[in-house]
Amino acid sequence: MPYKLLFVCLGNICRSPAAENIMNHLIKQANLSHKIICDSAGTSSYHIGSSPDDRMTSAAVRRGIPMIGKARQFVASDFEEFDLILAMDRENYRNILALDRQGKYRDKVKMICDYATHHSQKEVPDPYYGGTQGFERVLDLLLDACRGLLCEVEKKLEQNIY
Repeated sequence: MPYKLLFVCLGNICRSPAAENIMNHLIKQANLSHKIICDSAGTSSYHIGSSPDDRMTSAAVRRGIPMIGKARQFVASDFEEFDLILAMDRENYRNILALDRQGKYRDKVKMICDYATHHSQKEVPDPYYGGTQGFERVLDLLLDACRGLLCEVEKKLEQNIY
């Protein structure tokens, strides 16, 4: 059974679809597409059904990372469906845990930046209201964090501990 990752931000049109598509890009390069599955969601319902933000898509495509997917809202059943849920910032983290009223899935929810090895930033900033530079910064952070995350997931897969 594949290891399932869910990336979560507020609206699911900038940060979390970027993380999902970056991770899928790295997984494909590592020939692990049959072992790891990614998805993304938002804690809000603002953009359900929308494609990733055009500015994020442009920035990712310039780096050779295709952006696909449609926005959806995080739902309680995602706790059961996914092995690891990765929040982009503390607000998303709190909103995810608020749906886990009994604390049953707390260990599955992590901050994506905890996996970064070259950046010390603890949260992925929302680039939505900023300029082009904000989208580039998000991609830099997510590339770093997703590489670190892939190393961790590969270790779990090798040890079969998930």
